[in-house]
Amino acid sequence: MSRGHPLETYRRKRHFDRTTEPRGDAGPSGTTAPCFVVQIHDASTPHFDFRLEVDGVLRSWSVPKGPSTHPEDKRLAMPTEDHPLEYRDFEGVIAEGEYGAGTVIVWDEGTYRPLTHDKRNRPVPFADALAAGHVSFHLDGGKLRGGFALTRFRGGDGERESWPLVKEGRAGSARQRGTPDPARARSARTGRTLRQVAAKERPADGSARR
Repeated sequence: MSRGHPLETYRRKRHFDRTTEPRGDAGPSGTTAPCFVVQIHDASTPHFDFRLEVDGVLRSWSVPKGPSTHPEDKRLAMPTEDHPLEYRDFEGVIAEGEYGAGTVIVWDEGTYRPLTHDKRNRPVPFADALAAGHVSFHLDGGKLRGGFALTRFRGGDGERESWPLVKEGRAGSARQRGTPDPARARSARTGRTLRQVAAKERPADGSARR
């Protein structure tokens, strides 16, 4: 994460005269509970982006296979740059030639409740728990509900860190296993698929509409 403005890396990677992504000039979300969003991003490799509101930004992880509702599944989650809170509303096409070019839909959204406690059962601030490398939280979304956890794992020889994302609880309590095929999944906001969003928002010349 950047030592300067929390969105410095995010802004440096994007040209806001060419992309419809938000620059990130708005204030806090104003919700009583912190928000989360899971977006499907049909970039060079389709993946899910898992984002949690923390200290005025969306802390973000790329999850290739997407979150699972089955406790036996450990889903690889790779940290990416912090995103602005407005990004939770973003659904559309990132233009060719731009960072992350491709179509994005909001697969799930809602709020979450931090659950991490110390050895004396005292609540740990979420940002502090992330810095320490482990967070537990309860998601209250349309598709993802219940306890989840992220735990930092560092590889050797300079490998990029990962944070396996797991569903907490008993296997028998899971409503379903895995996540849907990104190509068939539908937006939690509009019911559209990636293909339908791309067809509506990409003009004949191949660039994204603004």
